[in-house]
Amino acid sequence: MAQTSPLPVRDGVNATRLRLPRTGPWETIHDYVLETFGHIDHGGITRRFDDGEVVDAAGRPLTTSTPLGACEFLWYYRSVSDERPLPVTEEILHEDEHLVAVDKPHFLPTTPAGRYVQESLLVRLRRRLDLPDLVPIHRLDRGTAGVVIFSKEPSTRGAYQLLLENRQADKTYECVSALPAEPQHQLGSKDGGPPSFASRFPLTVRNRITKTKGVVVSELQPYEVADSGRRPQDRRAPRRGRRRTTPVPGPNASSRIKLLSTGRNRAGDAVGHFRLIPHTGKTHQLRVHMALLGLGILHDRFYPELLDDAPDDFDRPLQLLARTLSFIDPLSGEPRTFTSRRSLVEAPTTNPLEATPWTD
Repeated sequence: MAQTSPLPVRDGVNATRLRLPRTGPWETIHDYVLETFGHIDHGGITRRFDDGEVVDAAGRPLTTSTPLGACEFLWYYRSVSDERPLPVTEEILHEDEHLVAVDKPHFLPTTPAGRYVQESLLVRLRRRLDLPDLVPIHRLDRGTAGVVIFSKEPSTRGAYQLLLENRQADKTYECVSALPAEPQHQLGSKDGGPPSFASRFPLTVRNRITKTKGVVVSELQPYEVADSGRRPQDRRAPRRGRRRTTPVPGPNASSRIKLLSTGRNRAGDAVGHFRLIPHTGKTHQLRVHMALLGLGILHDRFYPELLDDAPDDFDRPLQLLARTLSFIDPLSGEPRTFTSRRSLVEAPTTNPLEATPWTD
């Protein structure tokens, strides 16, 4: 059972819980925390203990002399020194007594992570709306823009969370990718010629994706040919509170991909505008599937190749957008659809490409 925080939400941020070792080479809890996290904020850690901002499960302040083993958990407020504001703005699409639907911009994380705390969508909304109990029902990657819904009311939160867990909400995404330049990838084909690029779509991609904690990118995992025909979206999820004890063989990720249009983007490059319909929800699933097709999403720094870390380039956002989220409301029984008003800056801006090879 989850423990209740002894500290209230402060400046839109929940207190963070840290499990402590019962024994070890450290005389005090402060010594352990300093050795483990001192490389991040050495002076700030000691200051928080001195100011009484580090507490046990009962809310009692821990000091720099509290011995190791005095408690199993401590609680504290995460903060980031010199956190810079992000030059992007969220838009509230809908608000009622239960939900807030928001149009998230590129570059803004859904929840506090890494070097972003105040500059996260959750904390911004809690402060903007004065709703300390606001919680996201689902999340988008920091680089992905589009629709995210939040729960305002703890008593009805579980009903909406089950929608996502049981795949009872329909999502559509859009992306823009550079088109292949090989002669065989044509928009159209003559009689007896190679298949047209457009004729490949719509198509469904299925594979097995795994994500290891601490590893930035998701990875593909092989499986037996005999299991390749399995449709992961058709598998019945275990009832709430139960876990599968053995992995289900075969693919665990499935996406439907449709070609919306082709043309030239703002730089004059040949690009395709695609609609993506995820049947499952694995980490980075859509980005992995587009890369597998040789259509890596524009400005993706993870796939098909992991690039070195670099400062954000706000003129080159990842061209992936969560366009719609639809479901039958579990409380009212009414259909609901939330739609992003954002656009992808690299989407085709000229007439569709002619039926000629895409070569420069």
